[in-house]
Amino acid sequence: MTVTDDFRAARDRLIELRTNYSQARNDFQWPRFTEFNFALDWFDQIAANPGTANKPALVIVEQDGSSTRRSFAELSARSSQLANWLRAKGVRRGDRMIIMLGNQVELWELMLAGIKLGVVLIPTTTLMGPRDIADRVERGGARWAAVGSANIAKFAEVPGDYTLIEVHDGGRADSQNTDSQNTASQNTGSRHTDALQYAEADSAETSFVPDAPTAADETMLLYFTSGTTSRAKLVEHTHTSYPVGHLSTMYWIGLEPGDVHLNVASPGWAKHAWSNVFTPWIAEACVFVYNYDRFDAKALMEQMGREGVTSFCAPPTVWRMLIQADLTQLKTPPTKVVSAGEPLNAEVIGQVERAWGQTIRDGFGQTESTVQVANTPGQPVKTGSMGRPLPGYDVVLVDPATGEEADDGELCLRLDPRPVGLMKSYFGDPEKTAEAFRDGYYHTGDMASRDRNGVITYVGRGDDVFKSSDYRLSPFELESVLIEHPAVAEAAVVPSPDPVKLSVPKAFVVLAAGFEPGPAVAEDILRYCRQHLAPFKRIRRLEFGELPKTISGKIRRVELRGTEEARHGDGPLPAGLGVEYTEDEFPSLKE
Repeated sequence: MTVTDDFRAARDRLIELRTNYSQARNDFQWPRFTEFNFALDWFDQIAANPGTANKPALVIVEQDGSSTRRSFAELSARSSQLANWLRAKGVRRGDRMIIMLGNQVELWELMLAGIKLGVVLIPTTTLMGPRDIADRVERGGARWAAVGSANIAKFAEVPGDYTLIEVHDGGRADSQNTDSQNTASQNTGSRHTDALQYAEADSAETSFVPDAPTAADETMLLYFTSGTTSRAKLVEHTHTSYPVGHLSTMYWIGLEPGDVHLNVASPGWAKHAWSNVFTPWIAEACVFVYNYDRFDAKALMEQMGREGVTSFCAPPTVWRMLIQADLTQLKTPPTKVVSAGEPLNAEVIGQVERAWGQTIRDGFGQTESTVQVANTPGQPVKTGSMGRPLPGYDVVLVDPATGEEADDGELCLRLDPRPVGLMKSYFGDPEKTAEAFRDGYYHTGDMASRDRNGVITYVGRGDDVFKSSDYRLSPFELESVLIEHPAVAEAAVVPSPDPVKLSVPKAFVVLAAGFEPGPAVAEDILRYCRQHLAPFKRIRRLEFGELPKTISGKIRRVELRGTEEARHGDGPLPAGLGVEYTEDEFPSLKE
């Protein structure tokens, strides 16, 4: 059997057992390859099969209704053509390449071409400025950077020994074009004189022969984490850790051949690779992308209905915006709906269930891994939980104080055997790598609890959980109650220093449309919390305003904690503080 046959056998078995969690956990064994190349050994084989070659692999729809559509065969041929061109320009196996593009067809072509060549890819969001790009060039050791024309000027301020490849942005969608020729060849506009021009790849050969087999443990991806508490770490993935490891992600979503999968995620972050590249194509599903300048729930659902989306993944922020609209306008809602990034609150899950008849299933993974814990198809969902360990992952909770396995503690992965879907290392940082891989476990840094049925509930980041009086409090649990109030669109809870209780819970609240900040709304929210939280968990202070977030959309609670320490510390008050409301200001709360 070939590696393609082995990979297909493992995938098909998971699809067969997609609603039989117990048997899947019992039967599944990771395919462990010594050599594997996702683009050559999997994607190109789908493209070579007459039964699947012309099936849709990628559909990108723009806000104006124009679209780009590619089959497996077209993407296979184009990526081979591009790989030949890049090799002729000097790109070699092991070279590191920044890819800084939006959701345009060239992004997927470059991913496949880079994998075929054995290039180490460094996906980078287009939101980055010169300072962040310089950090990625330096720490990633980039020799090449494929950049959209709208962002290429940023590199004028980025030092380093690298070559630019300019990809024109003007023709992101090519008006229903199904021809395999790349849209860049049709674009016009100014060129960056020092950069190679992506459109020149059109003249290269479309048959590709690799220079050597690809070792399974060769580095394939370097991802910068979003840095919620510290400087971004550089996560190193191999040619199997994501391409093979995302079998677990496929099982979580329940993807099958022929599905149309929409994942709302920005290029440059690991979740984009999870659900816009590897997982759908492992399942032989179609990747669907809708590009928009500003989120519009109605327009998004119109496109979902038009394109026949069967599977939908979105972060909690998008789900929270979606439920502000009339979900029932989507007459054929997806049958597979999932969420990842941060835990989803019960109120959002309930609204979607009532409108679409589907339960949003949370999943937990990291940039460092594929999905580890999830609510899988066909299994009962405990509201607020992450679910149970996925096939291929041996998950335990470790008490940080004792180092012993327990029902409450840090979520860790046993390393004997090591799960295939786990990163190789923190690139260039042996100390952080050793800290994460210690005592026979991979330590996620996330706290969780497990019930008697083995269902795991997220508690918070190890550095987010805090003590008030002598009670350990989970921000997520308190935020879940806050979000139930109709005036609350988003909330973040952090410890606020207190001379008696050490700290008290403070909520930072983003109001829903139609509500104005002020004492009346603050009092009503605090009253709701008193009615729905135990006394030791109650929100004692509240402030309205926007939440600080990482560039990938995660709430930076570390910044909010710093603000509270400054506000209630001994030094002078910092400038720019918002209005803080405390429960003591509202005597009626105690009546």
